[in-house]
Amino acid sequence: MPATSATETTVDLVTRFENNFNTYDVDALMADMTDDCVFEHVAPASVSFGRHEGQAAVRAVWESLQTHFPGHRFEIEDVFGTGDRCACRWTMRYPLPEGGEGVGRGVDIFTARDGKIAEKLTYVTL
Repeated sequence: MPATSATETTVDLVTRFENNFNTYDVDALMADMTDDCVFEHVAPASVSFGRHEGQAAVRAVWESLQTHFPGHRFEIEDVFGTGDRCACRWTMRYPLPEGGEGVGRGVDIFTARDGKIAEKLTYVTL
């Protein structure tokens, strides 16, 4: 049986992680991140942006997603990687309070370490 390559392992990790945003399970998300994880996001000022370091800071961001985008759903459009690096292109859809649907598109750039996500850099437009 052939060994799983580092790239396959990283792509599988990132795919699972991204899909877990649709479960609203913050514990599952954090289980896939290193203790010293970094999440950095660039988004419109109305959404916020910034750098968050460590489990507690990143957890707080994931816990706030339902407040900012209640009922959100992520759709993975493409995932590719090499070694411990991976990129994911996605669309987020969420119901608007006044009716209709909000849509955001983004790209996440990941660095994995020891089978977990060490860094997630997100670039998004809404």
